[in-house]
Amino acid sequence: MNEQKSARGGGIAIGVIGPSILVQRTEEALKSFPSFIPFLRTCRSREEAATQAEELMRDVEVLLFCEYHLYIGAKERVSFTVPVHTVPLMGTGLYRSLFRLKSLFGLKSLSIDSVSENYVEQMLGELGERPEEIRFFSGPSHAGEKEILRFHQESRRNRGGTVVLTGIRPVAEVLDHAGIPHEWVTPTHQDLIVALERALLSTQTRRNKEAQIVVGVIQIDGYRGSLDSFSSQHEAQRLELDLHRTILDYVQQLDGHLTNLGGGEYLFFTTRGIFERETRGYKFIPLLQDTKRSTGHSLSIGIGFGRSATDAGSHARLALRQSKESGGNICFIVREDRSVIGPVAMTPPVIYDLSVTDARLLEEAEKAGMSATYIGKLIAQINRYDKIDYTAHELASVLGITVRSAHRILVQWLDAELVEIVGEEKISTKGRPRQIYRLTFVRDQMWRQAVPAREGKIRK
Repeated sequence: MNEQKSARGGGIAIGVIGPSILVQRTEEALKSFPSFIPFLRTCRSREEAATQAEELMRDVEVLLFCEYHLYIGAKERVSFTVPVHTVPLMGTGLYRSLFRLKSLFGLKSLSIDSVSENYVEQMLGELGERPEEIRFFSGPSHAGEKEILRFHQESRRNRGGTVVLTGIRPVAEVLDHAGIPHEWVTPTHQDLIVALERALLSTQTRRNKEAQIVVGVIQIDGYRGSLDSFSSQHEAQRLELDLHRTILDYVQQLDGHLTNLGGGEYLFFTTRGIFERETRGYKFIPLLQDTKRSTGHSLSIGIGFGRSATDAGSHARLALRQSKESGGNICFIVREDRSVIGPVAMTPPVIYDLSVTDARLLEEAEKAGMSATYIGKLIAQINRYDKIDYTAHELASVLGITVRSAHRILVQWLDAELVEIVGEEKISTKGRPRQIYRLTFVRDQMWRQAVPAREGKIRK
């Protein structure tokens, strides 16, 4: 069953259930988890949450509820067959809500639901606040929204200055309509990241992949030229030793095995679990910065995942080629399904697909001098920024080429009817306005790819 649920693209299917705004925030946080394939569902009631959970369990390996009361409602009606997680209201989201209440209304009297008493008292202590009265909803966890709402209304009647802290969206909406001062506690981006990390670690696919072999290929950029620039063999050997020591130190952090292939190229092996932890979920490779700082030389790194050592090695070479084409001093990862993560950095990774399969598009693109790599990069750019209109200067930046080359390519694409001119961009300095091109071929390709994957869109 789990193999079927994680078959799409080799990723891990996760179901996300909650209010629309929280599902959207979770979708944004999921960009930092390229292993997840999200199935997003919005709901307003416990009954809807139960229905959504029952449907999703057929397709996903783990469930995440954005609100605890929705999880409780679903738990009463559904027998879960996959790991289930909620986003706890005890981190930076709770601190933010208390701070907002303090700034807007003061914290003399509080009426609270859905949040642990211990955490509230801890946060109040850090804020240096000592409310005169705090009332926590002490009813059963399965209590309905109407019962919780009555509790807050009663607290307000007993003490006129009471403000409400709630973790339930419908309760917050009624309070807002009634004009009762309140704050809806919602998780911050960091809270969502922590919850998603826990969800990832609970999946069977993730546990199975912990021991999967990862192959890495490292090339020293401009290696031959650097050796030729030295006046003595001694200086060249010293550089090689410094580079080898720096790379070896990093591979030791990965508990990996390093082999010097000669010619400025290294091969290393580690396991996926260790690699994922050390790179903070494929977001950070300190070796790039450390090597540049200590030796003045940059590296190109390709990482390969695969269902066999042969596949992992081939994918590592493919990833290395991506790094070299991008100018070096960068790292890319190619996964089992040949999708690419990268460039690996501190920002959420961009994911695109090397396997563009539309025969007509590939034929037209080839005639226009366009590679599948260019198509993949453009699809990734549009996926990330939801933008299909570009000037030649913007396109040059995306593809990592000169503006002159971008103009030449655009002329070819215009002749092949792959793009169209949709306007002009006026610039403040002297000179002709810049033409704006619409990448219609990328938009059409993304639409065709999205048809079988619409389950990942938010469905009301």
